Amino acid sequence: MHISSNFDSGNIEIVSAEDPQDIRLRIRPDVGEDAFFQWFHFRVSGVAGESLVIRIENAGEASYPAGWDGYRACVSGDRDSWVRTDTDYQDGVLTIRHLAEVDSLYFAYFAPYSRERHRDLIAACQSQPNCRHAVLGETLDGEELDLLVIGDGDPAKKSVWAIARQHPGESMAEWCMEGFLTRLLDRSDPVSREILARANVYAIPNMNPDGSRRGHLRTNAAGINLNREWDKASMEKSPEVLLALKAMDNAGLHFCLDMHGDEGLPYNFIAGADAVPSATQKMIDLRIAYEAALQRANPDFQTKHGYPKAAPGKANLSMCSAQLAERFGALSMTLEMPFKDNADAPDPVNGWSIARSRLMGAAQLDAIYAVIDDL
Repeated sequence: MHISSNFDSGNIEIVSAEDPQDIRLRIRPDVGEDAFFQWFHFRVSGVAGESLVIRIENAGEASYPAGWDGYRACVSGDRDSWVRTDTDYQDGVLTIRHLAEVDSLYFAYFAPYSRERHRDLIAACQSQPNCRHAVLGETLDGEELDLLVIGDGDPAKKSVWAIARQHPGESMAEWCMEGFLTRLLDRSDPVSREILARANVYAIPNMNPDGSRRGHLRTNAAGINLNREWDKASMEKSPEVLLALKAMDNAGLHFCLDMHGDEGLPYNFIAGADAVPSATQKMIDLRIAYEAALQRANPDFQTKHGYPKAAPGKANLSMCSAQLAERFGALSMTLEMPFKDNADAPDPVNGWSIARSRLMGAAQLDAIYAVIDDL
């Protein structure tokens, strides 16, 4: 038996790996003072026919230990199809059980979205006649920060932005972005055509390529949580945010959707920017209309469960959605998807999955279409 994580987005430390029924591991924290951790991704090899029992011993010290309650780990033999497996959390230890039917299996906190798939996505999108690709700049590790621009570039049109994966361990966000872009670039889709008749769309599919490759949960190569940098971004600590803001200032911004995942809540929901100091009733009404249209387009989305709302004027302007709403007077929101499952419509085999994340991304276009004339 062999356990490894020396690959793209890999993360695990081995305590003991001599007995397939008593594998003991630890999650490696992100770099940085806050030492976030919860993301894991590793391969177990040479185990066909074995009943694996894997214990992650430091799960109770993770960033969001409540997120383990009701959680089931993802497993794949081919790295394409990911299913959930028996998982329980007791006394600070996350225990994963799985009967291995093949020699090598991959285990992950959620289905990974690799850098190679990211490059394939960029290549596929830019091959379409109405899409161009630009590199906004480089990260601290020298990775490229990719921007896709879809539309004819008419400056009189609205500027619609979508970004994903500020927190690299939230890989469902880039699966969601893939669904969003695939539908947007489908020239036979009437909703996409109508949006592009009114807007140019700007998409950053992965805001944190360094953290993604390193197997981080929330931070970049400097150990910085990008979603607390939008009021103070710098090339020294958070070049990803500074480069994105410069591009937004240049292109303008009438709308932005920031795609994320939530460790604890088993629901899809939106966190709005209603509490920014400059909030208007129009901004709030647009957010309500957007949510209503999204719920009609995809019943996996709901509005009953979500984060507590900040008091009026007390939004955290270091966060993306709040800063962009304040800076541009725009409809700016954060979409949250679960690491676990949708409790309103559970899937016992897949939980919240690649397919459902992609469909959630595609459904955003229906909601954008519902409000675009009022942005």
